[in-house]
Amino acid sequence: MHHHGYLWTGPKERFDREALRRPPHPEPPPAPVSDADVKAEQLLKRYREVVAEFPASDLPPIETAYWLVKPHSLVRGTWGEAKEAASWLSERLAEYAPRFASERDRDTTRLARLVNAAAEQLHSGADVSYGFYLERPSYLSLAVVTCSPNRANAQLACPVA
Repeated sequence: MHHHGYLWTGPKERFDREALRRPPHPEPPPAPVSDADVKAEQLLKRYREVVAEFPASDLPPIETAYWLVKPHSLVRGTWGEAKEAASWLSERLAEYAPRFASERDRDTTRLARLVNAAAEQLHSGADVSYGFYLERPSYLSLAVVTCSPNRANAQLACPVA
């Protein structure tokens, strides 16, 4: 078992584009029955866009395990031990904490509890995902995904062995 770290920061408005954060449904929508079926044509077009864009997008997926289908270039680190991955999370939290929009989120005791909880979750084979509002209107997404195999979705291939 090993772990991959992911980090995304960007405009909250972009983060809120949920269609690009969800994997496409395995079945495409039905094809239009006629040229006049504009809604069905639009739905099929949008489905094809999501099929192409979801795996290539740097946006954090709604389901943490789906980071594994994203480009390898988005992996910020790989660790064999949960404590190493949790240490990376701790470093990122310390780096970004001064920019957290909420004073509560900047509390070092709270952040230490998050890191300790992450270490336990990762050690058990679970994924970890945290998100924080930064100075408006930005957002920070941090995730560590467990591989070999991923417990939440074993069918997803690991980007790095």
